[in-house]
Amino acid sequence: MAEFLGVIDYLVFGSMLVVSALVGVYFAFLAPNKQDNTQEYLMGGKTMGVFPISMSLIASYISGISLLGIPAEMYVYGTQYWVVIFSEALVSVTMAFVYIPVFYTLQITSSYEYLNLRFDKSVRTLGCFLFLIKMMLYIPMVVYVPALAFSQVTGINLHMITPIVCSVCIFYTTLGGLKAVVWTDAIQMFAMLAGMASIIIIGLKDMGLATVIQRNMETHRIEFDVFDPDPRVRHTVWGVTIGNYFYWLAACSVNQAMVQRCLAMPTRAKANLTILNLAIGIVILVSMCCFTGLILYAHFHGCDPILTKKIGKADQLLPYYVMAVGESIPGLPGMFVSGVFSAALSTMSTGMNSMTGVIFEDLLKPFFKKPLSEATSSFIMKIIVVIIGAICVGMVFVVEKLGALIQAGKSLSGITTGPLLGLFSLGMFVPWANSKGAMVGGICAVCVTGWMSVMSQVAIAQGEITYPKKAVSTEACPGPLPLNQTLHILAQDDYMPHVQVSYLWYSIIGTGTVLLVGTIVSYLTGFNDPRDVNKDLLTPVIHRFLPEKEKVNMSE
Repeated sequence: MAEFLGVIDYLVFGSMLVVSALVGVYFAFLAPNKQDNTQEYLMGGKTMGVFPISMSLIASYISGISLLGIPAEMYVYGTQYWVVIFSEALVSVTMAFVYIPVFYTLQITSSYEYLNLRFDKSVRTLGCFLFLIKMMLYIPMVVYVPALAFSQVTGINLHMITPIVCSVCIFYTTLGGLKAVVWTDAIQMFAMLAGMASIIIIGLKDMGLATVIQRNMETHRIEFDVFDPDPRVRHTVWGVTIGNYFYWLAACSVNQAMVQRCLAMPTRAKANLTILNLAIGIVILVSMCCFTGLILYAHFHGCDPILTKKIGKADQLLPYYVMAVGESIPGLPGMFVSGVFSAALSTMSTGMNSMTGVIFEDLLKPFFKKPLSEATSSFIMKIIVVIIGAICVGMVFVVEKLGALIQAGKSLSGITTGPLLGLFSLGMFVPWANSKGAMVGGICAVCVTGWMSVMSQVAIAQGEITYPKKAVSTEACPGPLPLNQTLHILAQDDYMPHVQVSYLWYSIIGTGTVLLVGTIVSYLTGFNDPRDVNKDLLTPVIHRFLPEKEKVNMSE
């Protein structure tokens, strides 16, 4: 296997980076509306079109973690995870009718302004910090993924690649603001599709659909019927649908990156159309990633590259496959690397842009007694982007120590996604909840999910918790490895049961904790009168059940 990219591959990869950088230059210096004020920099002047916003949302939420992690998930654990497409499609309906109408009516720049309007500044600050912690845990993984892929196909140390990824992303995000982020996302979206489609076409051409299905059926990789009610089972129909529904609901409906893009649309109807496009795009791309995993196993069914030490982690399976089949197809490795980098750049730029909005609008701006000039505001936001990018580079060293990307990503994100969804849901669905209940509920939820997630990742890293894997073999390998290896490792029953709970349940546990504790504390400290809460702060779903305000008799 060649451990370097050809000239054509470097040209393909370099073109993607250059185009991304030029988009930032265009919106900073050449576009009719320069990114020199807060409205343009964070909201795109609220004149964005459906197409670029839709592509941006899809590209942002299908990160490099998905492109490498989902195929590895199918290869190692089987297809049960594929069922997530149903919950992710349902999330779009919930967003359009439950959460987005509230944000669109209020027309706020930061979604965390809602927590201030509904509760108080302390709850708003808590929500901001939870969001920032989530993104600072997630973005380094997003950066690590393309660096891992690039290292696999070039042999170059991934820590030399990381600064390059961050530098390009920081460059166009800093210069061009939301418009640059959205349009680079749209361009990078097509790079992702081209890369995944090429791999699928080549795999089917080499082996045929029947062979791919047969080889995966023989090792029971194709399964959609795990209905075990035990929450410690890693993936079941219940966990992948119900548990993942709450994870994606938190990641989309109350996430600053999502709200910011929906509010950049000129009308609510167009905002809902982008959400529909997001659902369709996620279903297509996730399914492509899942099927790619089946192709990987069909190709390596007789000679597992992990057991033979050709690669060190399952997340390197796809890059290894691309190099194995790409030697005779000039440009394929370059297209693949471009696709993975595109996924990472789109997610990272979206994260940095939304984090900048939260830090500036929610944490810094309230401390200035006098209004800042647009020039000063723009300068401060650009400095924030650079600082965030630098921190992300350092955090990549921590990511290397984690387990499977899909599980590690959702496990750590679950620390904050559940509590955040709980805070917004408490405000929108429970009109009698007060600020004390929201604050105590949010803190309790973070403690519960944080303990479970961190302890779980530590236990997995130390080998104290393992999960059943599908059979792999080395019997067809050349050389002295005619050994058939079947891996069926069960989670240890004697380890702490609450730590063994599947990572897919963390978000619903966090959300439920906020709602339960928040309601109890609100009762103990004095419920709000629902009639005193502005209806615009409550989801339209419950408007019909709200008590009417008492009319004042002016004649008395």
